Amino acid sequence: MNHVLLIDDDAELVGMFTEYLEQEGFAVACAHDGENGAREALSGRYAIAILDVMMPALNGIDTLRRIRAQSRIPVLMLTGRGDDADRILGLELGADDYVTKPCTPRELTARVRAILRRTQDTQPGAGAGVVLSVGKLTMMPEQRRATWDSKSLELTSTEFNLLEVLARHAGRPVSKNELSEQGLGRPLARFDRNIDVHLSSLRHKLGTLDDGRSPLQTVYRLGYQLIRD
Repeated sequence: MNHVLLIDDDAELVGMFTEYLEQEGFAVACAHDGENGAREALSGRYAIAILDVMMPALNGIDTLRRIRAQSRIPVLMLTGRGDDADRILGLELGADDYVTKPCTPRELTARVRAILRRTQDTQPGAGAGVVLSVGKLTMMPEQRRATWDSKSLELTSTEFNLLEVLARHAGRPVSKNELSEQGLGRPLARFDRNIDVHLSSLRHKLGTLDDGRSPLQTVYRLGYQLIRD
């Protein structure tokens, strides 16, 4: 059973989401403030954390900072409508995706399933030992490990997913819609900056090619391309 940690100070909303998630087969634990939420998220007991941005004392952004300092647990952010700055900052700090409130329990559950499907979609023995190599990049999808120039890359689950998609199509552009569907498990929404922010983070984490260029290139009107060098 997938264990979900829900961090939100809105007791009514937490109750509604918890009831729906449990009906869908998830085990749900709740924390109503950032301090306890971060502690629980770092316990290793959960497959994913759902984290609200607007909380008193330690807010969601600072809670995410604490979590990402020690863990790569998938994190789905809950943000208010119109809070573009919070969404972008959350993604830059390592959130895997976000849902805008108000949202339905069904939408939230679908987003949770999409994230978990991408992080857990490896069957024992299937593709065992498969390695993706593109220039200085080496990826081991089954172990969810990646290196650049033999140095380990610290990637969030979504960053790993997107980089894997680009590596499998190295040498040709991949559209943002393809990246969203294959990397995030959902179609690209209008005005969605998710892919752009994650790819910007990946550029910082990857090294450069021998000629100083970034291995991740934007191809005008076509998407993004991982250079095969």
